[in-house]
Amino acid sequence: MGDILFLAHRMPFPPDRGDKIRGFYMLKHLARGSRVHIVAFADESNDLKRKSGLVPFTASRSIIFRSKPKWLAALQALLWQRPVSLTAFESRAFAEAVQSVMSRHAIDTVFVFSSQMAQYLPPAGRFRVIMDFCDMDSAKFAAYAQSARGPMRWMMQREANLLLQHDRGIAARAAASLFVSEAEADLFRNRARAERVHVVENGIDTAFFDPGAQFKRIESIAGSLIVFTGQMDYRPNIEAVRWFAETVFPHIRVKHPAARFAIVGRNPSDAVRALTKIPGVIVTGEVPDVRGWLAAAQVVVAPLQLARGVQNKVLEAMAMARPLVASAAAAEGIDHGDTIRVGTTVGEIADHITALIEDPAAGQALGQAARAQVLKRYGWSARLAALDPILGRSFGSARSASVPA
Repeated sequence: MGDILFLAHRMPFPPDRGDKIRGFYMLKHLARGSRVHIVAFADESNDLKRKSGLVPFTASRSIIFRSKPKWLAALQALLWQRPVSLTAFESRAFAEAVQSVMSRHAIDTVFVFSSQMAQYLPPAGRFRVIMDFCDMDSAKFAAYAQSARGPMRWMMQREANLLLQHDRGIAARAAASLFVSEAEADLFRNRARAERVHVVENGIDTAFFDPGAQFKRIESIAGSLIVFTGQMDYRPNIEAVRWFAETVFPHIRVKHPAARFAIVGRNPSDAVRALTKIPGVIVTGEVPDVRGWLAAAQVVVAPLQLARGVQNKVLEAMAMARPLVASAAAAEGIDHGDTIRVGTTVGEIADHITALIEDPAAGQALGQAARAQVLKRYGWSARLAALDPILGRSFGSARSASVPA
């Protein structure tokens, strides 16, 4: 098998947020059987200092800093009649880096991580394309359009339509299109009328996310602690914590006035920071290690109203053996084996949380069952074994299974 060119919209190191986690483990798995050359964007200056972390898995690395403002990407999208999702990642420097790798190395496979990067595919040649869509982003924008008003509704629907057209064309060219769940794959098959669609699920590093591992514990917090983790400038996460803090949490505080709700994650938006005005709400910002907060939680919540694919935050809570209460959207796509509590209304979610607070033994048992399910079902090595037949690797799952998650 020849060399692989890996294109990513965000440098997959350190693996400290959802897209970077999947990208990192994909890259690591590809590197087990091939020389991999990565061209990726970085949108945080600190990441440029950390690219040496990719050395063990890559033969060459080209990391391009991306600083284009959103307003400029939107203006270009309107002028060029393209999706904002593409113009936001348009870069001459990136295109030149891709061309340089293609001209200097015998590239057998171009692995595209997220559809924004497909705009950098070289003209058809003697290489195959593996397209990891992860989730169906056009469906996400269509959902945004349903709840938006005025010009924003038009903009979101425009994005959904143009992105679907783009993704349909890329899937027609790709040897394989990958999605994180069967639900996402089926949706794409139906809406994009696509073939050669495969499921490669997300996994979890069960050795790292282990309640028995060595990590710094947080100081004791008075009252029952409810925890949410995530990137806090990401719209679905912002909407989730606002909805929970403003509508669900007050119901819990009626019975448990000392309860605390901690929102744990980097880059909290102004709307998230404002939630600290609600009694009992804590906004941490970036923390060195989320495991301390997860381990301290009496209940972990994932109340997302809009979620696509497999949520890493759900797998992390399960792996840490914490009792978890999730919305139906957050639980969809995860084979949780009835080891988490799922609610669709304010009352259902509040009741689940209250019951777990009042019965710690039941919560402990639920958390242990969740970890057992993760160990059985979601180790990275087992999940990524599905890549091997797609790549034509003869060692298949046997070799992949021998590598620790």
